[in-house]
Amino acid sequence: MKTKTVTVTSRSLERNVREMLAEKISGTHVGLWFLVPEHLRLGSWDLLKAWSGHHDNQAIEPHLALQMVHESALCANGVRDQRTLRHKGFEALNGLPFVATDLAIHHLLNSHTMVEAESLQRALGQLRRSQGHYKGAYILIDPHRIYTWSKRDMPPKKANRKQAVSRKVLQTFFATDGDTGQPYSFAMGSSAVTINQATLPLLRTLETILPNSAVCVFDAEHYTADILSWFITTNQFHCLMPAPRRTSLLRHCSTLQFKPLWPGYAVAESSHQLQGQVEPIRLVVQRTGERQEDFDYKPFGTTSPLPADELMTLIFPERWNIEEFFNTQSALGWNRASTLNLNIRFGRLSMALIAQAVIYQLRQKLPIGIRNCTAETMAKNFFKGIDGDIRVRQDTIVVTCYNAPEVQFLKEQYEHLPRKLEAENINPRVPWLYNFKVDFRFK
Repeated sequence: MKTKTVTVTSRSLERNVREMLAEKISGTHVGLWFLVPEHLRLGSWDLLKAWSGHHDNQAIEPHLALQMVHESALCANGVRDQRTLRHKGFEALNGLPFVATDLAIHHLLNSHTMVEAESLQRALGQLRRSQGHYKGAYILIDPHRIYTWSKRDMPPKKANRKQAVSRKVLQTFFATDGDTGQPYSFAMGSSAVTINQATLPLLRTLETILPNSAVCVFDAEHYTADILSWFITTNQFHCLMPAPRRTSLLRHCSTLQFKPLWPGYAVAESSHQLQGQVEPIRLVVQRTGERQEDFDYKPFGTTSPLPADELMTLIFPERWNIEEFFNTQSALGWNRASTLNLNIRFGRLSMALIAQAVIYQLRQKLPIGIRNCTAETMAKNFFKGIDGDIRVRQDTIVVTCYNAPEVQFLKEQYEHLPRKLEAENINPRVPWLYNFKVDFRFK
């Protein structure tokens, strides 16, 4: 028996979506529609078109990419989640009359390279900088290793915790803003990728996002001759990282002249050079303890001219903010590695960066109780927890919410949305929804 092949055209996409909207849609995913104005404010649709290589609003490829962004926002993990997305307003939000299959998404991602995903991240970072998502005073850089059950032969590594057992991992290396906690970009590689191979390209990407000087804060594993040499030769960034507590270095620290700042805490300065490093780096050392037999030394390498006490007591402790980012945001897609095809994985996780960006913008307009929850809780209680219907009135898609939290607060932000967007000099017509406007009602 021959199977019938159905050709999907841009004309049929629009016709079928308009038909769905004309018949009205009822579902529990209408909370996801609150991301529409944030996409318009950020300009993410243009990013997806540029990445896909199709600049026609009706081309199917950018719509499939938008589906991946919204799957990340829902923290959809696995086939069961994907099979329950239909008939709830999810596919219509993407400008599609269907939920694309895993195979279609696989082919789309596999047709694009890691270089194209890096370009997407750079463009997204520049847009976010223009929107004020970053303060840019200091950057936190840290590896985030994700366990994988791949059958491939690869070196085992420890994921995230020193006490963990060595296992197969996919390696990601994130850079986030130290003040706002928002990600700039990330690098990725197999478990064989070294710190130098991952960190130096990430730093070059950061140069294109942040034109101003910033202090990059690392942990001790980044203290290598290649990385230190890069910071010595660049004029754009400074570095701050703990130096390895080797016996010879600690012995040198004990010979320095320390300046007491308060009881039990003193600082000193010197220089340090690793073999292969282009020139010595500034060494700042903190000493804790009151008696000589209790002294404990912690050395840091830095190219920053800031005072030693400010670097060690104010800036370096903020490094732990990146762990909070991993704990609260990794459910968007940075906690699993279903494949080690790097084109596919890097492209997919870059879509999660866009999801995180528009969700961050949305959070700023929500009550504090919703604003500070984890990505998983946000997906469960807000994006998948609001019941309502979606219908068309003239040139506007009207999203009616029946059980929205903090209704009065949301009314002020989202009722008469087209008028509010126009007041911000933003075109309220949604290009991936065939130039419909979107508005909200609350009952």
